[in-house]
Amino acid sequence: MEPPSSDPDERESIPGLRKIVHIDMDAFYASVEQRDDPSLKGKPVAVGGSAGRGVVAAASYEARKFGVRSAMPSVQAARLCPDLVFVRPRFDAYRAVSRQIRAIFNDYTPHVEPLALDEAYLDVTEDLRGIGSATRIAELIRARIKAETGLTASAGVSYNKFLAKLASDQNKPDGLCVIRPGEGAQFVSALPVRRFHGIGPRGAEKMAKLGITTGADLRGRDIAFLRQHFGSQADYLYRAARGIDLRRVDANRPRKSVGGERTFERDLSSGPVLREALDNIIEIVWERIAKSEAQGRTITLKLRTADFATLTRARSLPQPVADKAEFALTGHMLLDELLPLPQPVRLMGITLSALEGEREAGPHDGDAQLSLL
Repeated sequence: MEPPSSDPDERESIPGLRKIVHIDMDAFYASVEQRDDPSLKGKPVAVGGSAGRGVVAAASYEARKFGVRSAMPSVQAARLCPDLVFVRPRFDAYRAVSRQIRAIFNDYTPHVEPLALDEAYLDVTEDLRGIGSATRIAELIRARIKAETGLTASAGVSYNKFLAKLASDQNKPDGLCVIRPGEGAQFVSALPVRRFHGIGPRGAEKMAKLGITTGADLRGRDIAFLRQHFGSQADYLYRAARGIDLRRVDANRPRKSVGGERTFERDLSSGPVLREALDNIIEIVWERIAKSEAQGRTITLKLRTADFATLTRARSLPQPVADKAEFALTGHMLLDELLPLPQPVRLMGITLSALEGEREAGPHDGDAQLSLL
């Protein structure tokens, strides 16, 4: 398959199609640390955790060469990379850079949908400067980010959000990829299904057992087959395999919850082991909460036992959760309410909801939980 074009001079405009740019900062937290501390440049850096405990929140590209990834236990990361340098996260610094980046976005379009501190969708179908080319706008934004922050960003350009996000990951770091009208289905067909947003390791494993490993394999299954095996996710998978995404960039998209869950390799039963597992999940989820700048009042703990029964406990506080310590304390109180358990636990998750500006959310409201696998 010919790679999607990255020629900034080529223009293509088809009536009715959107021009979407996805900007994704490269190893954002770690890159900020390397920028602010020159002694870290060129070294494998892990933000968060320590050599003895915790989890990695972000890893520099030097660390990723050794297999170090975000959400990885720090002990495992240190084993993979003995020279790994652990640094404490500085979310005030990351937020400050994020504000700089968003100010740049707003110079080109008011239609900006942030996904986190380090990435966003931009609809530049009608840009504020009359440039007319989404590819050129992506180049200008990347150049300004580099000049004004000293950091690099990768960009994907396409005619919908799904393809733009895939494209931004194609030539990382410091890369640009363009998927033009007519190229989406071909581009998707060659990708492993693990690249599709929302398909985690277990989902990919299930698909592999059904003979689906690439976008082309997925496209070869009809909607009835997909509904039989994937239920409510079937329609999304059917469209994604064809490079179709009808969602618009929403500058006011409300986030209803931030959370995460983990399915364990073996079922857990003892109180101390469950508390340790909860601590590990809290570390990852709190990083997400801080990264998204979310403030909420309701904490929900979810457990799924070996017999697939789901248990939940929730507590709403009078004020937004102040910090990770309060979040963790409340999470452990909810766990203590459920102990002792009738069955071992195969899955655990924790969520912050009732976010500022949103209605009170129940245990199953809001955004889908992100897998920590």
